[in-house]
Amino acid sequence: QVQLVESGGGLVQAGGSLRLSCAASGRTFSRYSMGWFRQAPGKEREFVAAISGSGGSTYYADSVKGRFTISRDNAKNTVYLQMNSLKPEDTAVYYCASGRYSRISYNTVSYDYWGQGTQVTVSS
Repeated sequence: QVQLVESGGGLVQAGGSLRLSCAASGRTFSRYSMGWFRQAPGKEREFVAAISGSGGSTYYADSVKGRFTISRDNAKNTVYLQMNSLKPEDTAVYYCASGRYSRISYNTVSYDYWGQGTQVTVSS
């Protein structure tokens, strides 16, 4: 059974930084892409960033490009999301997801396992 457990969320002031982690178990981690998504109250879940199984390819939503960095450590079965220059509009529950394939995707249907989410709140 695949499990994804996020950590690292919290409350931060605008302009601050947070690093989210997602520990995976239950499948060969390096074979699958990983993604981060977020959902704000009253809004649909949206794509944030994705990384290929090898870590050689990444892709970002325009809203976070240049501020967020996705990375992975396949030896530790963990994916990270470094978030810098945070804005109040980044406030959301952040979810990590494991892809169905090694290649990256921004589409939720390309991911078959999801974590429980971690809250990120950015105050102005």
